[in-house]
Amino acid sequence: MSTPWPYPRWIAHRGAGKLAPENTLAAFRFGAAHGYRMFECDAKLSADGVVFLMHDATLERTTSGRGIGGQKPWSELAQLDAGGWHSRAFAGEPLPTLENLARFCLANHCLLNIEIKPTPGTERETGEAVARQAATLWRDAAVPPLLTSFQVDALKGAATAAPELPRGLLLDTLWSGWLETARELGCVAIVCNHALWDATVVAQVHGAGLRALSYTVNDDWAAQRLIDLGTDGIITDRVDLFSPAR
Repeated sequence: MSTPWPYPRWIAHRGAGKLAPENTLAAFRFGAAHGYRMFECDAKLSADGVVFLMHDATLERTTSGRGIGGQKPWSELAQLDAGGWHSRAFAGEPLPTLENLARFCLANHCLLNIEIKPTPGTERETGEAVARQAATLWRDAAVPPLLTSFQVDALKGAATAAPELPRGLLLDTLWSGWLETARELGCVAIVCNHALWDATVVAQVHGAGLRALSYTVNDDWAAQRLIDLGTDGIITDRVDLFSPAR
């Protein structure tokens, strides 16, 4: 791992975890107020090709809308309340576009991990669109965003559209051929469910020249275990518990 790693260890999940409405600018401001300088977000495509932030395929859990987000035009998605579900303090908070978030991150010298979260059936298209726009938005940045996905086709699309942007493979199980796939995709990192890491797997990943990151780590004992294992990044909801400066 001779290549310098430009990202900090601590990464705020969806902006500020559960302390603010996920994937909204309010959440990223909240996380930044707690000292975080790197964030994770989820990006998908609207029906008319706008890259916007949302985790679920459907709108019901985190917005005032109904149905599949990727099947709606941005003009409709932009009108939704993406904060009222969380608490009254955030009522009326809109869904942001990736461009909105890029402006925030660049102005505040924050770094970003963009998880490509395609609406099912649009994996390749979404990977291409997210990567293409990220390359444009961060073209003058010293440190580009890290693009990650569980979806191999999304990462293939990202590699085609913007091969210069770093990529990471997300894993919730260590399925057969995961490391070989990551290498074929030109990934720089493996991002695992934190329980999957042990000394052997960390050694495999580091031996392949990749970095080892974890999601979603909300307990002190789990974070300490990952630090002791020598992993490289921790994605957390608990921006109030873990100080990134420690």
